[in-house]
Amino acid sequence: MIPDPPPATPPPVPPTVPTPVPPTPVPYPDWERLDRRMLLIGPVRVIRQFAFPAVIALIGIGTSDARWSLGLLPALLVGALALGALPWLTTYFRRTETQLEVRRGLLHRTRVTAPLDRVRSVDLEASLLHRILGLSTVTIGTGVDDTRIELDSLSAERAEHLRVTLLQRAAATSTSGPAPSQAEEGQIVDPHAGPMPEGQDATPGSPAPAVAAAPAEELARIDWKWLRYAPFSLSRLVIVAGAVGALSQFTDELPLDRAESAWAWLLSQALALVLVGVAAAALVGWLAISMGGYVVRWWDLRLVRQDANLRLTAGLFTTRSTTIEEARIRGVELTEPVLLRLVGGAELSTLATGVGSGGTTTILPPCPLPVARGVGGAVLEDPRPMAATLRQHGHLARRRCHVRAQVPTLVAVLPIVAGAYALGIPGWLVPVAVLLLAATGVITGEASYRHLGHALTPDHLVAGSGDVSRVRTALERDGIIGWVVRQSFFQRRLGLATLVATTAAGPEQVQVVDLPLAEAVALAEAATPGLVGEFLDARFEG
Repeated sequence: MIPDPPPATPPPVPPTVPTPVPPTPVPYPDWERLDRRMLLIGPVRVIRQFAFPAVIALIGIGTSDARWSLGLLPALLVGALALGALPWLTTYFRRTETQLEVRRGLLHRTRVTAPLDRVRSVDLEASLLHRILGLSTVTIGTGVDDTRIELDSLSAERAEHLRVTLLQRAAATSTSGPAPSQAEEGQIVDPHAGPMPEGQDATPGSPAPAVAAAPAEELARIDWKWLRYAPFSLSRLVIVAGAVGALSQFTDELPLDRAESAWAWLLSQALALVLVGVAAAALVGWLAISMGGYVVRWWDLRLVRQDANLRLTAGLFTTRSTTIEEARIRGVELTEPVLLRLVGGAELSTLATGVGSGGTTTILPPCPLPVARGVGGAVLEDPRPMAATLRQHGHLARRRCHVRAQVPTLVAVLPIVAGAYALGIPGWLVPVAVLLLAATGVITGEASYRHLGHALTPDHLVAGSGDVSRVRTALERDGIIGWVVRQSFFQRRLGLATLVATTAAGPEQVQVVDLPLAEAVALAEAATPGLVGEFLDARFEG
């Protein structure tokens, strides 16, 4: 009897592998417009820009036919309304997970895209009309040349939320790759959601709650005792001179015959008294202009450190808020203009990549020198660069400072002699004028040498410079990306050189002038070990 074969073992059933479900793509947010209240700002801006030419045109037409001028007035108003509404009608923006996009234009359309990891600064500005309407202008710097993205106008709350979000996303993207998606942030994303209501955030779905901000560390606040330094800063003198020059063009059209007669009679009666009165009036006028400008620009100044950013807010009629990421700040510049230095004052600026005017942002107005030094040390998180004693460059550098200071004297000798001969001025006045110029050159040359010097701290290169004004620049050694050793013909004869530290911040270079050549090379190697060592010539080693 043949036994039955054993039952066949069924083949093993492979385990069931669940089919992976592809993640639901996060839809891009819808394009948004600026705030509707911009429809009130745009026409006012157009009318302000074209008011003077329009008035001149209407007066010119009105002299020939008054009906034409009255008929053109409504057309001008309608045109202003239409031109003022164009920016609101043609500007759209949206913020995605990785970039900010702005498109604008009617006939000539422009689309600007800024990756979030390229955002260097987000500034808020609100003119008096903006503040009345509760609006603000957002200006975004990306560090590409002077290109800046402007969104005018957003509600104040919306602008502040955009500022915080852009800076946080930029920091997160630059340090850890793309910013987290909305699903990762715990937001509910509705792919069928329509455009956001006016005044809400550009991100689709529910607006993201604001991230709890760290407590702000106040570095500086306006002290109205600083107002006494305003008259010693000549920055507004250029504006005053320009205004006087512009008004002088219209003096020929004014009926000044009687005023000139009265002025001539007054001069003939009491010349000394008139001169004193004019000087007093000019002094009072300058005090009013300088102090008034100081108050308008620096009203309610606050400089704070918060969330790895420096934020400066100031302004009376136009409020400005400038935010600088601390990781972009590579140094500070302390400036002491000649008049301000006489009363112990100074100004302070930061050197950063991609922000400010040429990478330089003024963060303190004319103020006491100890305050500027203290704030500079706080920004650098190291007080040593502001207090370090500069090493002078020796007698050869002093000689070059004096020679450079006497160049204007040599250039002016021939015009002085020619002018004295042509105008019949007594000959003894020529050497007096030359001696005065030479004495001024001696003072300037000695001041230039006293301002010249350098120092090296564990983290910063400090350079002193300036002829009339004294400038101290502190640059992070980590921010130095290269060196240039430059020698002119005269420097080569004296064995001196100009050492240039190249950087991406501020004016993109910091110069140490008239340094002995061997010392310049040694300074470069000490500031950035290994960067120039392999290129050193044998005669400079050691």
